Amino acid sequence: MTLVKNKALDKTISVGRIIHHVQGTSKGPTMVFFAGLHGNETAGVFALEATLKTLNPEIINGTIYGVSGNLKALEKNQRYLDVDLNRLWTKSQLEARHSHSELNSEEIERNDVFQVLQAIIASNSGPFYFIDFHTTSSKTFPFITINDALINRKFSKLFPVPIVLGIEEYLNGPLLSYINELGYVSLGFESGQHDEKEAVENCVAFIHLSLVFTEMLSKENSPQFLNHYQNLQRNAHSIAKIFEVTYLHQIKQGETFTMEPGFKSFQPVKKGTLLAVCDGKKITSPVSARLFMPLYQPKGAEGFFIIKPIQPFVLFLSAILRRLKFDNLLAILPGISWLNSDKNGLKVNLGIARFYAKSIFHLLGYRNRQINSKYLVLQNRERTSKTKSYKSEIWYKKSLIIR
Repeated sequence: MTLVKNKALDKTISVGRIIHHVQGTSKGPTMVFFAGLHGNETAGVFALEATLKTLNPEIINGTIYGVSGNLKALEKNQRYLDVDLNRLWTKSQLEARHSHSELNSEEIERNDVFQVLQAIIASNSGPFYFIDFHTTSSKTFPFITINDALINRKFSKLFPVPIVLGIEEYLNGPLLSYINELGYVSLGFESGQHDEKEAVENCVAFIHLSLVFTEMLSKENSPQFLNHYQNLQRNAHSIAKIFEVTYLHQIKQGETFTMEPGFKSFQPVKKGTLLAVCDGKKITSPVSARLFMPLYQPKGAEGFFIIKPIQPFVLFLSAILRRLKFDNLLAILPGISWLNSDKNGLKVNLGIARFYAKSIFHLLGYRNRQINSKYLVLQNRERTSKTKSYKSEIWYKKSLIIR
């Protein structure tokens, strides 16, 4: 067992890899909550420990797991000890997990979490839901991050918080990207700043809303449902738009990066605004847009992101085109071919890639990019999504109406 302290609550608890497991007496979905993939982000751990232990299995439909991430880093309240645990989930990294004679701290943690994940999927029936709790080093209101798949969009839109998609295009190896490649609904919930009590409260609210939206818990058995919904809505300043990541300032190894004080997520910034200093060089905003997740902690490779809202018509059009599998036409264009026989990705010749608009690929669901010497490789989440397993879910058939 690992001792974990939350500074905002001034409280210490003891948790294991499985924080809690609730086996409902009736059949239903399987909900898996992750928390503490970063050891200085304890809000989700405390929320799961406090909430799941109070749930009566007799009123639960399905199975719930609370899984802790980086136990060694949680004990020390550090983001990580050797490397970022939430960057170790690429296919190649997982395939090589047993080939190293010596493993660093996070690789050991990753292998243990991976084993738990495999066991959960093998021993439970779907539909599966995976939710990863995080907090940020900067001031922020609660928000959702998703890989850009329609099932993720549709489920996330039930929550009264902003949604940010496309971040998988800028991060290599997050846990949720791996799970999304398996085809399951998966989303990240950023509940607030690291050491704020409100971050824990937002996670508690999100747990209850997730269980009600999936009908694992009825509204009648969740008397605080409306309060939880309204609290999240208020804490998110009633912003429920969908945003897209358009830029990342990547911190290179060895660089000294210092964010200018006072910035917070979703803050509008004008082009040319001084945002940070990196190795003595001033870093300004490349465009007029909104700042996202500015870095105010010593560990981390992402200095800040820039996001812009996506117009509703564009979201509607992309959904239609994806359902029609319009991307079949892309493979007949010069320099573009299918990555494999499963048609879950495209290879684009780098020599002509500049002639194709990035927004077209985004529209059709191609966001995860990997570059080798000759090709741009674009992965498509829609073709791997287990959409059929969610079609009978009430949120898939129609949005819930909050009265």
